[in-house]
Amino acid sequence: MKIYRINGGFVVEKGSSFYQFTNPSTWDEIINRDDLYDYLDQLISTEPKGVNDFLPLAPIGNQEVWAAGVTYFSSRLARMEESKDAGGGDFYSRVYGADRPEIFFKATAPRTVGPGQDFRIREDSTWDVPEPELTLCVTSNGKIVGYTIGNDVSSRSIEGENPLYLPQAKTFDGCACLGPCIYVTEKPLPEDTSIAMKISRGSEVVFEGETTLREMKRKPQELVDYLFRETSFPHGVFLMTGTGIVPGTDFTLRVGDIVDISIDSIGTLTNAVGA
Repeated sequence: MKIYRINGGFVVEKGSSFYQFTNPSTWDEIINRDDLYDYLDQLISTEPKGVNDFLPLAPIGNQEVWAAGVTYFSSRLARMEESKDAGGGDFYSRVYGADRPEIFFKATAPRTVGPGQDFRIREDSTWDVPEPELTLCVTSNGKIVGYTIGNDVSSRSIEGENPLYLPQAKTFDGCACLGPCIYVTEKPLPEDTSIAMKISRGSEVVFEGETTLREMKRKPQELVDYLFRETSFPHGVFLMTGTGIVPGTDFTLRVGDIVDISIDSIGTLTNAVGA
C-alpha cells in the first residue's frame, strides 16, 4: 500500500485502485501512527473516493530528515578516497566497522523537495553527486511504518577537504529529495530489494548504477535505535540509510541534469538540478 501527500489531503494506492481523501487529521498525525497500515486499510474500506490524476508532493510535514553514512562498502571506499589528502580516510574506515554508525542531521521540510521539483548543488562546490537512499518513515515511538526514496545530495569536494565540513557538504537549501510516496507495509523490505539510479544530461545517460539492500552492512532498525538515543521526534522522522551507488571521481552534477532513483515496491523519484 502507498500513501501520497497532495494539496489538501492525501491519496492511498492499494493494488490498482486509488482513493483520495481530504485530511481527517493533519499529515503529521497520519504518518506518525504506529498502526498506519491498519489505519489506511480500514480507511479505504469505509470511505473510498476514486481519483484519476493527482500531483504528489514531498511526503513530509514537520518531520526532520536525518541520514546515515558509510553503511555500504562502496561508500566506505569512496569516502576514504575523497578525504585521503585531508587525512580523514581512516575516519570512514573505522566507522564502517564500529558499533556506533555515522548518523547526521540532513534537512528540514523547507529544504526538501518532492517529485518533479528541482534540487540544488552548492555554488561554492566543485564536485557534487546525488546519493540514492532507501529512506525510513519512523514514528515518534521509533517504529518503522513505511519507506520512501531519498536523494542525499552532497558536495564531495567540501566533505573531502575536511571531514569537519560535513554539515556544509550535506545541509543547504534544496539539499534533499523525498518521494514520490510512502510505501506502507506490514513486513520489512526483503534484502533483494533493488535500488537503481540513472543520471541524464540532455539526451545522454551519463551515469547508471544499481545495488540491493543485501549490500547494506547495518539493518534499518539498528540505525533507528541509534538515532533515537537521547533524541526525540514528536512528529516522527525520516532517516536516509546510506548509499551503495557512488559515481566515480570523474563525475560531477551539472545544472539541468535529471536524476531518476528507483526502488522496488516504492517507485521512481525524478528530480532535476536547478539553477
